Amino acid sequence: MTEPAALPPNGRVAVEITDGIATVRFGHPKGNSLPGALLRELAEHIADVGRDARARVIVLRSDGTGPFCAGASFDELTAIADEAAGKEFFSGFARVILAMLRCPQLVVTAVHGKVAGGGVGIVAASDYAIAIESAACKLSELAVGIGPFVVGPVIERKIGLAAFQGMAVDADWRDARWSHLQGLYTQLVADRAELDARVHALATRLAASNPEAMALIKRVAWAGTEEWDALLERRAEMSGRLVLSDFTRSAIAAFKGR
Repeated sequence: MTEPAALPPNGRVAVEITDGIATVRFGHPKGNSLPGALLRELAEHIADVGRDARARVIVLRSDGTGPFCAGASFDELTAIADEAAGKEFFSGFARVILAMLRCPQLVVTAVHGKVAGGGVGIVAASDYAIAIESAACKLSELAVGIGPFVVGPVIERKIGLAAFQGMAVDADWRDARWSHLQGLYTQLVADRAELDARVHALATRLAASNPEAMALIKRVAWAGTEEWDALLERRAEMSGRLVLSDFTRSAIAAFKGR
């Protein structure tokens, strides 16, 4: 698959629909991190594709050959000035997750590199994730003085409480094999070329499958998440308060300075 041109400074989200396959691609020059504006755009595009009759399956990708997603934008975290702004920023991850869960199409995510923080929640919200063997992941939030509160419910739902709690408490890298065994990744492949081939083959098969059956499979799989709007709003409030603490500001500054 041909990579797009160089990323603009503020990142971008692009959508392409071909032969029933809607490819939603996001990117940011800082490790595909996700500032608030990009989170809003990503959630809006996924919701729009969900309403598009041309799209029978969604493939979620990110740009470049580095990380799949570095999580929240540290530049934006340090700029948060009050609890309302903090809640709004973290609500961006909630909107993306909810858009992924509630669109009727199955979401297949291609994980071409490392995944951190909120990016793990996006992978967990996928219906099927294919990753390369070097795609390690971690929940880095505690290391910078906050916690994986907004992304926690969908990660716990996907990998179970014990594995989620371990990731949240020990904010270090897990290799792709661990993530596959826990169910975060559905398949592992050797390299980017095999990743692209597997994702394309699966998406092509799904695009030719019964849309009603796929929508029902998805509805059954995510049953019980209907009240997550309120749950994730409360979790965003928790993170929005914590990010203003002196401890968290110092931890983020130290992390950025590495």
